Amino acid sequence: MTTFGVEEEFLLADPATGRTVPAAPEVLKAAQELPGAALHTELQQTQVEAATPPCATLDELEGHLRQGRSRLAAAAHGCGVWLVPSGTPPLGGPALASEGERFAGITNRYAEVVRDYQACGCHVHVAVPDLETAVAVCNHVRPWLPTLLALSANSPFHQGRDTGYASWRMVEQSRFPGAGVPPWFRDAADYTARVERLVECGVIEDRAMTFWLVRPSPSWPTVEFRVADVGVDVPAALLQAALSRALVVTALTDIARGREAPVLDDQVLAAAVWSAARYGLGGPGVHPERAHQVPVTELLDELVVRVAPALAGDLAVVRELFRGVLRGGTGAERQRAATDVVRSLAIGVSDAD
Repeated sequence: MTTFGVEEEFLLADPATGRTVPAAPEVLKAAQELPGAALHTELQQTQVEAATPPCATLDELEGHLRQGRSRLAAAAHGCGVWLVPSGTPPLGGPALASEGERFAGITNRYAEVVRDYQACGCHVHVAVPDLETAVAVCNHVRPWLPTLLALSANSPFHQGRDTGYASWRMVEQSRFPGAGVPPWFRDAADYTARVERLVECGVIEDRAMTFWLVRPSPSWPTVEFRVADVGVDVPAALLQAALSRALVVTALTDIARGREAPVLDDQVLAAAVWSAARYGLGGPGVHPERAHQVPVTELLDELVVRVAPALAGDLAVVRELFRGVLRGGTGAERQRAATDVVRSLAIGVSDAD
């Protein structure tokens, strides 16, 4: 069984105002006294992260996701703040960079782009044997990244305003050099050379800091999906994880059979990402291979058909998770429907878990 794990980033908000607050040092210190997932700092002190260990099953992963959220939420409440799963702060709030040489370097390099960058994603890691395999898998999954984004969209607001986008986080992320769908790579040597070129050009800090929506992890023997907004709840995170792993398993099967990944137009892929960020599941999508607008339901159907053999025993669960999103809406749709959006999101305060 191919193992997978999830890193979830969250915002910290003031219950009185709903705006973000730089309480990460206090929250992480309080959380260390509680059992559960590995916890980490983020670029801003208004954010915290919970990371699951590698898991073999969806049930195992769900347990770790709930434990991580519960641990951070309890610590946050103890510090007088809320833990909020949103891709961007719905009502804004002051950002303060975390301490450390690397964070200082990032802040200095990207200046205004990161001064108020409080974006929270759901990163899914799927185990692969080696870098060569990871690069080949990334080539194969490129067409499906926009659909994963559309499913995850959970950041419609910026500074208290409705942006008109389902994922404003993706718009903010697009400001970084090399953001978006990664190029098609010939092999691991090509991948390594291109990353090194970005470092030499001075646009990224180091080899660990690419902004692509999927990449070979610089730290683990995994393919790392970085496309999704943080899940509005655990089922949203589970759906991303299940689909990401199934896409990797499907790609591994194709690679073993000698099937080449499609070489698609980078501009069409960028258009597909933009459309997913703009509309989520509430509007049209762009078909990456046919290069024209299609109903987003068509893309969802194609994705399920594509990965169904790889899902195997998880297919029924994933279909139910899909139905849940279609019934209840994406995070963006749920945020827009809420009277008090931050309260409706806050874990342990609302129904969001």
